[in-house]
Amino acid sequence: MQIGPRYKKARYLGVPIFRKTQTQKYAMRAQRKVKTTKRRGGKSEYGRQMLEKQKARYSYGVSGGQFTNYVRKALQLSGDNAKNLIRLLEGRLDNVVVRSGFAPTRSAARQMVSHGHITVGGKIVNIPSCQVNAGDIVGIREGSKSKTLFAKLDEEIKGTKTPAWMMIDLEKKQIRIAGEPSAEMTDLLFDVRSVLEFYTR
Repeated sequence: MQIGPRYKKARYLGVPIFRKTQTQKYAMRAQRKVKTTKRRGGKSEYGRQMLEKQKARYSYGVSGGQFTNYVRKALQLSGDNAKNLIRLLEGRLDNVVVRSGFAPTRSAARQMVSHGHITVGGKIVNIPSCQVNAGDIVGIREGSKSKTLFAKLDEEIKGTKTPAWMMIDLEKKQIRIAGEPSAEMTDLLFDVRSVLEFYTR
């Protein structure tokens, strides 16, 4: 997905949606903006919902069409629509890889999966959007563990705050999906209810 300069996009959306923008420079710039920006009137309800949708879409690195499909599927499933949407987005294999600390960025996670370095249930899966479910074991292909790509994996994992719905086995370099993702157990940078309101208005 073409997204342009990440730092500029993160500034526009008002949240550090890309891990590489979560720097001291970004924090200082955001703080200065709050202090110096003059109020020009609040956004309309439509504008606010649109902004939340953009935050969500860029958070997961998916195209507009892909994101719309996820929302449509969430609305078609039974149960709470917000929980359905979070489960679908967080359940993406590339998301699991980056949330666990196996990859430093979402684009790196997508590349790892596409190049056949990641397994689900012991089988190689090269589709980043593949859905994982509670009970699945996500790991690194045995032949890939010695590659430079994973040389600093222990350090990356220890420095990552993993969601409560996944368990990390540092020794085996595996991720066990211990439950269903939820907004309460995941640090989200957007309001999922506003996103759904945008599509159902």
